[in-house]
Amino acid sequence: MIDHIGFSVSDYARAKAFYEKALAPLGYSLIMEVPAEVTGHEPAAGFGANGKPDFWIGGEGAMNKPVHVAITAKDRATVDAFYKAAMAAGGADNGAPGIRPHYHANYYGAFVRDPDGHNIEAVCHAPE
Repeated sequence: MIDHIGFSVSDYARAKAFYEKALAPLGYSLIMEVPAEVTGHEPAAGFGANGKPDFWIGGEGAMNKPVHVAITAKDRATVDAFYKAAMAAGGADNGAPGIRPHYHANYYGAFVRDPDGHNIEAVCHAPE
């Protein structure tokens, strides 16, 4: 079981603003921010739900290859809300909300590229 994930971004302030808006429909908010004085290099932001940061970004600079992170949504409407919020926050479409039957019959997901090109997905596995 994964406890948390973290990855670098090229522009910390831009990425932090993007994720504050894009993750809100999924019930995620900024839980913790660690300043550069503590990290020893650049700041880091931890997003999550219920007080636990499990999705971290750091200002070390963009990675050579984008990562893919999928966050569970409680229902299909939440997947749609994530997609809309992420696009409004400056994301790029990488797969509009819809059924992905090649994964399984109820796989409903939406994919958005963040400002660094990372593929962020919201997914619901429940039938309608």
